[in-house]
Amino acid sequence: MKNSPLTGCAKALSRLKQFCRFFALPAFLPKLKRKNDTAVSMQPMDVDPLFPAGVVIGVHGLRGDLKVRPHSGDSSSLDSVKEVTLWRESKKSLHQVQKASRHKGNLLLRLEGISSVESAETFIGCEVLISHDDLASLPEDEFYWFQLEGLRVDDSQYGDLGRIVEIFTTPAHDILVVRGPHGEVLIPVVDAFILKIDEDAKIMHVDLPEGLVPETDSDAL
Repeated sequence: MKNSPLTGCAKALSRLKQFCRFFALPAFLPKLKRKNDTAVSMQPMDVDPLFPAGVVIGVHGLRGDLKVRPHSGDSSSLDSVKEVTLWRESKKSLHQVQKASRHKGNLLLRLEGISSVESAETFIGCEVLISHDDLASLPEDEFYWFQLEGLRVDDSQYGDLGRIVEIFTTPAHDILVVRGPHGEVLIPVVDAFILKIDEDAKIMHVDLPEGLVPETDSDAL
């Protein structure tokens, strides 16, 4: 008898709970999606590469300023950007930035073409995309999430673990989701675990503690 999609999700959440207990992390669990929900790509089609820098979470003031929550918790990439793309599903609109200011950990954006509360409210939930050229530069050995997704992961003991397919955050650490020969492996972004990132070869070298990588039948032999 095949497992239902919800059964598979429940098993995945159970593994994540075990992972959080293993590392004494607060459980930060995603909500179960309904069966009919579809995954939405963060990248609009037929446009130059854009980076999802934040999401519109509300409206501020009578002039329709958008309240934006930065994805990274750092709004520096949005502070001086000249234009942004607002995107949800297959729809997008490009706007010139008239004013940007910080407000209680979020960012307020006043955009050309949005001048009322009513028009601004239609953009709540939209991703705020900016050009890669507008990204704030990072210190050496620091990376944006999009630079890590797709990298192969090689462990000092287990070898090839697969590729990074997703990244999410917990109150303690960012978590890399790797899928490959050992199934799904959740790797906390901790200096002690990540040895090196070879950008040219697109490989992340790691040294993971025992118990983090699920054993396969060949490992048990």
